[in-house]
Amino acid sequence: MNRSIAGLLLLSVCGVAAAQSLYNEAGWRGLTADNKAFRTGDVLTVQVFENSTAVSSADTGTRRANALRGELAHGSSEAARAALALSGEFDGGGRTQRASRLLTTVSVTVQEVLPGGQLRIAGAQSVTVNDELQRVTLEGLVRPVDISDGNVVQSTRIAGARITYVGEGDVTDRGRRSWWRKLLDTVGF
Repeated sequence: MNRSIAGLLLLSVCGVAAAQSLYNEAGWRGLTADNKAFRTGDVLTVQVFENSTAVSSADTGTRRANALRGELAHGSSEAARAALALSGEFDGGGRTQRASRLLTTVSVTVQEVLPGGQLRIAGAQSVTVNDELQRVTLEGLVRPVDISDGNVVQSTRIAGARITYVGEGDVTDRGRRSWWRKLLDTVGF
């Protein structure tokens, strides 16, 4: 009897033992499952294949002529005559054309898994070539079905893709117009 009372007292002092499983259902993948990104923090490879072309042109032409004449007469003789004529012509036009192509591979991470299963991804990559820093940033939404068995997705399959490619260095600086040239263009020279 003393032993059973001592056992009950010991159980009441120690409390109820809780056990946790080593099995995590949210992160479990089968041994034969694909190695695709599916949760926050997973890495995904994006192949960026972007081509863009833009052409814009405008032509303008105006012509105008105005004439004003007046006579002052006294009786049958002409006392004074005046004339004023104004005319002007303007022909202008412009054309811009730009083409760009970006081919790269960027590793990004899954930032969030949305309720519908889409993955919000984001990442950046910096490369320096000949003292020219080139930075690519990428973000958007990916459907899990668009991810290949090799854990790769093409940039054309990213919804709301925001891809930025920026270069910094001597080559980029030489490609930009100088401040005094911008000033002259603003003034009209």
